[in-house]
Amino acid sequence: MTYAHPARARRSPGYSGRMASCGFTLIEVMIVVAIVAILASVALPSYQDYIRRGQLQEGFSQMSAFQLKIEQHYQDNRSYKDTSADTCPAALLASLTSKYFTFSCAKGADWQSYTLTATGQGNTAGYDYTIDQANARKTTKFKGTVQSPALTCWAERSAAC
Repeated sequence: MTYAHPARARRSPGYSGRMASCGFTLIEVMIVVAIVAILASVALPSYQDYIRRGQLQEGFSQMSAFQLKIEQHYQDNRSYKDTSADTCPAALLASLTSKYFTFSCAKGADWQSYTLTATGQGNTAGYDYTIDQANARKTTKFKGTVQSPALTCWAERSAAC
């Protein structure tokens, strides 16, 4: 008794003798890989910008909190100067903790003004922001490009206000 394969038993009249394929060809797989790579190359930079915008917010909130504290210090002392040194209040600067920024404070004339600068580090390197006693917010560097003149806002998405 001869055994007939079920696929061969159901041959159509125009069957050429080839078995029907049941998988993907290498070309089809390579096309899918290329499409996924193109989508990833577009999506990854957008995702990194999204993450970075969240990290920038940490710096903005720290600067705003510092501004509130130093204004209270000014109300108590009639000066932005530290009572024990010729610097910005050390305790207030020490309270600024951020994973993504370092902070520095510069005095104005007779300590009646100040400028707080946040300099990006790590993932936010290339971003510099400032705020002063008049609440003038500026972006001096955005994505590694110096803004001249400085933008009159804290830029997040683009180098424009």
